[in-house]
Amino acid sequence: MKSPLKTKRDFKRLLTWGLSFILVAIAGEVMATSLGGMASSITGSIGSISKLVTAGSYVAGLGFSLGAIMKFKAHKDNPTQIPIGTPLALTFIAAALLFLPSILGVAGQTMFGGSGTVAGATGTLFS
Repeated sequence: MKSPLKTKRDFKRLLTWGLSFILVAIAGEVMATSLGGMASSITGSIGSISKLVTAGSYVAGLGFSLGAIMKFKAHKDNPTQIPIGTPLALTFIAAALLFLPSILGVAGQTMFGGSGTVAGATGTLFS
C-alpha cells in the first residue's frame, strides 16, 4: 500500500502532465496572430457573455419567483416559522432579475448613447 504522501505527489504530477498536454494541444487555437486579432476575439465573446447573463437572469428570476410562491405558502401554513419578509424579499429579487436585461439595455443607451438593443426572444406577431 502506498503512503498518502506518495499518492498525493503522484496525483499532482499526473495533474501537471495532463494540464500541460491540454495547453500544448490547444495552443494553436488560443494564440492570436496580432493585437487586432486578440481584440476582435474579445469583442466577439462579449456578445456571448451578454446573452449568457440575460439567459441566466431570466432563469434565476423564474427560480426566485417559484421560491417566493413556495415561501408564501409556507408562511400561510405556519406564520410563526416563516416571517413575511422572506417571501417578499424573494419576490423583489425575482422582479429585479426578470427586469435586469431591460434595465441594462436602457442603462447602456443612457451611458453610451445610440440605440441600444435588449437581448431576448424575437419573433413575428400574427394579427
